[in-house]
Amino acid sequence: MADFVLVHGAWHGSWCWKKILPGLWAAGHRAFAVTLTGTGERAHQLSSDITLHTHVSDVAAVMEAEELRQAIVVGHSYAGMIITGLADRMPDRIARLVYLDAVVPLPGECWSSTHSAPTQEQRRQAILATGSIPPPDPALFGLSGDDAQWVARRQTPHPGGVYDDPLHFDEQRVSALPRTFVDCHAPALATIAVMRERVRQQAGWQVLEIATGHDAMISAHQDLLRVLLSMGSSRA
Repeated sequence: MADFVLVHGAWHGSWCWKKILPGLWAAGHRAFAVTLTGTGERAHQLSSDITLHTHVSDVAAVMEAEELRQAIVVGHSYAGMIITGLADRMPDRIARLVYLDAVVPLPGECWSSTHSAPTQEQRRQAILATGSIPPPDPALFGLSGDDAQWVARRQTPHPGGVYDDPLHFDEQRVSALPRTFVDCHAPALATIAVMRERVRQQAGWQVLEIATGHDAMISAHQDLLRVLLSMGSSRA
């Protein structure tokens, strides 16, 4: 039996793991999906005071409350920032980091650091106007039909205070942990392009591919579940 902690990306909530959790539970694993402050069912907590530290603390609180040891921590998209900060804070509680088409920051980088200038400008203007970043069309994530409609109904604005907030961490401490990058490239999300190259250039990465869009837990949940179950079985 393994422990899984699932951390959603921007504009999402714990709801996005709906197709993944039952399969992990059925295999005998414990799995916890975290909703970050100001998102999902916690959208009423949206505030300009929310920072990366807030979101790292959200996940750390679950680790501590559930007394998790040697957990497989999965971060989707923006949450690559969060699980990196978590690994710096409590590396002894983590068995593996899984970056699901996620941001893989260098020390001192922000979520915004590798985005194109037009993307940065658009998001900063939204933050200036509303304090948050509005959700995009789910088609950007390769979703269509019922899946796209389901995600569109549930997405919420993302806290703007995390966008240009730098993450400082001990690179050696984090890179000492086993790390997997799951590349979802059909279609490939442009804001993750730098990360796809980065993990192939850095030593120590396991890189897997799923031929689906950015929200693999929705569009290719069986493929993603097989990946996660293979990791869980190695912990049994």
